[in-house]
Amino acid sequence: MKYLSIVTIAPFVGALIVAMVPRSKGSLAKLIALIWSLAILAWTVAAWVAYKPSGARLQLVESYPWIAEWGVRFTFGVDGIALVMLALTAVLTPLVVLASWDDAKRTNRSEPAYFALILALQGSMIGTFTAADVFLFYVFFELMLVPMYFLIGSYGDGQKQRQYAAVKFFLYSLVGGLLMLAAVIGLWVAGGHNFDWQTLTSAEFSQSTERWLFLGFFMAFAIKAPFFPFHTWLPDAGGAAPAGAAALLVGVMDKVGTFGILRYCLPLFPNASKYFAPLAITLALVGIVYAALLAVGQNDLKRLVSYTSIAHFGFIGIGIFAFTTPAGSGAVLYMVNHGLATGLLFLVVGMLVTRRGSALVSDFGGAGKLVPVLAGVFFIAGLASLALPGLAPFVSEFLVLVGVFSVNKVVAVIATAGIVLAAAYVLWMIQRTTQGTTNPALAEIGAMRKDLTLREAAVVTPLIVLLLVLGFYPKPVLDVINPAVQATLTQDLGTTDPAPKVSTVEANK
Repeated sequence: MKYLSIVTIAPFVGALIVAMVPRSKGSLAKLIALIWSLAILAWTVAAWVAYKPSGARLQLVESYPWIAEWGVRFTFGVDGIALVMLALTAVLTPLVVLASWDDAKRTNRSEPAYFALILALQGSMIGTFTAADVFLFYVFFELMLVPMYFLIGSYGDGQKQRQYAAVKFFLYSLVGGLLMLAAVIGLWVAGGHNFDWQTLTSAEFSQSTERWLFLGFFMAFAIKAPFFPFHTWLPDAGGAAPAGAAALLVGVMDKVGTFGILRYCLPLFPNASKYFAPLAITLALVGIVYAALLAVGQNDLKRLVSYTSIAHFGFIGIGIFAFTTPAGSGAVLYMVNHGLATGLLFLVVGMLVTRRGSALVSDFGGAGKLVPVLAGVFFIAGLASLALPGLAPFVSEFLVLVGVFSVNKVVAVIATAGIVLAAAYVLWMIQRTTQGTTNPALAEIGAMRKDLTLREAAVVTPLIVLLLVLGFYPKPVLDVINPAVQATLTQDLGTTDPAPKVSTVEANK
């Protein structure tokens, strides 16, 4: 069965169909986009069922000729890490389509174009996760920039703000893409003139070549993630983008960076990965503390959520470069859970901002008395973001810290400080917007008296259910992630988990 080629190409076909709908038929365009994205979700579920966690490392493989002279092929295949990211993309996209139902109409711009861009973005993101050819991955990696650039620049908030954010986002991503292009060419030359991922995992490079190639890929992924100090584009992009696009940007698109590190940097350049691990962990730690401090000082809800994401990516970073199974599995699970939690948070913030007509925290105050159900969902999303026990992000954060603690206690202790800061900025945000005395100006706005609608409930309910289910029972996802992480650590990096220490009491028995 052609699972991966269909799930990768289908969004682009859907984007083309939606783009051809006349502008006056906006309702038809978004209905097609919703049905199409649900069909892609159903096909992804079929791919998940067909995947065998105990089977080969790369499964559902398909390969078709493309540019024979360069050894480039349309090769698709997923391991457990790619499969969960594919599933995350397929789950979030129909929810974003439903949440963005009236966003394009409010901007007086083409609704068919907006939803066509959403589907094109979905296709390019899925392509990065399913590609098993390095050149094909690079094509999808660069292709992602185009729909997101137009979503921010054409449908974002404030003309100057959105144009500045779109250009900044594009330039940062373009620089990262050019660095990767140089590394991809170098990989082709040094790797035997082919781009096949499985073949390249067994290629051997000289020490200097491996380190330069690693840096080319790592810089591109660090910008995309983003890691400190390459993060400055995200608060601008997240603050200016429409809420739905921002949810995809922070929920999925940024994960391409950390996915790329796991899929390409570690397996292809294992020695360089170990060499640069201290530097990567240092950048991740600085990002956790620095972004959390900046989040505390934000007065713009969307920028605040963007800064929280930068801090969370620090946890994913230390989990990846700790080179232990719990930390690695926790990092991948964190990518999934962060996509669900931050996606929910961005969508709920968008609902509040749409009603208020402002994203400033100071323009709210006591909103919970006017829209109690929406405020309750906002509270749940905030608790998920700070990784409260019982919600999915807690499991992944716990695994990361346990895995890091077993090899570097200092790093784990510093990272733990980020949890305290997360509680501060999340609770401050919730308290200032939904609690306390109701802002008189807020009470005069008619839209602020309209609580969660049926459509909005259909958007947030699946995300809340997933956060609760994975918070108490993450096993189905971990069963898929663990074999892929173990293969990366043992086969590629040649590392083993530190042996558990026997306590004095146990040793004396």
